[in-house]
Amino acid sequence: MKADLADLNAFLSVARARGFRDAARAAGSSASTLSEAVRRLEAHLGVRLLHRSTRSVVPTEAGARLIERLTPALGEVEAALDVIALFRDRPAGTLRLNVPVSAARLVLPTILPRFLAAYPDIQVEIVAEDGFVDVVASGCDAGIRYDERLEQDMIAVPIGPRVQRFATAAAPAYLDARGRPGHPRDLLSHPCLRGRFGSGALTGPWEFERGTEIVRVEPQGPLVASVAGAVDLLVDVAIAGGGIVHLFEDWLRPALDSGALEPVLHDWWQSFSGPFLYYSGRRLVPPPLRAFVDFVRAEA
Repeated sequence: MKADLADLNAFLSVARARGFRDAARAAGSSASTLSEAVRRLEAHLGVRLLHRSTRSVVPTEAGARLIERLTPALGEVEAALDVIALFRDRPAGTLRLNVPVSAARLVLPTILPRFLAAYPDIQVEIVAEDGFVDVVASGCDAGIRYDERLEQDMIAVPIGPRVQRFATAAAPAYLDARGRPGHPRDLLSHPCLRGRFGSGALTGPWEFERGTEIVRVEPQGPLVASVAGAVDLLVDVAIAGGGIVHLFEDWLRPALDSGALEPVLHDWWQSFSGPFLYYSGRRLVPPPLRAFVDFVRAEA
């Protein structure tokens, strides 16, 4: 008896999510159903595919080999089904996007509601993380990245605002008590609230630009928070007077507009180009992705 395709998909989902609960949540299934599917597959193959513990699930060497071969194979199966989907009157299916947390928070909310209303037969699955991953290998159809992190041989389509800025801010009461920096290097004498990527790297140095002058500083401070899930904590601590924060302007805009935060070094805020939707140009573009690309281009 050949391995069941559903069991193979279950194994791949659990391996990618590094856990049965997270995989079940993403798949709209139950952890027990996925666990049984993986056990069934292991029994059929006669080899253990996953190391299970109370804290994590990681592939065995055999499991890693299977993932390596299985990912492109299942991708081809999905592509074959997508060919049939081309004959439908309306695009349907699942669109999986791998995006940074900033895009999930600042870019997609202005686009997805209208897209979902226009294409009710398409289900969008968002994987939000700040680690740099291979979109195809991760099982996603496309990703959102900034130009300096785009992979080669990818088609890139502008999405969202074309110009963004990094903003620096602090609570007015904090600035009244500690003074207002007049130059980026003055930040070295202030407590600064910093972020850390999933890779472990800090979101630094902070970079400022005025005219032709560019200044980079390595701030220090009492708080470091993950940019993958705790950026709002940095903002809240800054509002409470805990120090100076440096983030995307759009992230700080509500607090700036309300007066909870005051701009710092406004003349030095650095602009950068907006993000891109990108996808492989070497694979058949599935109908849900084609619909999304066309929608994004029409919005530009």
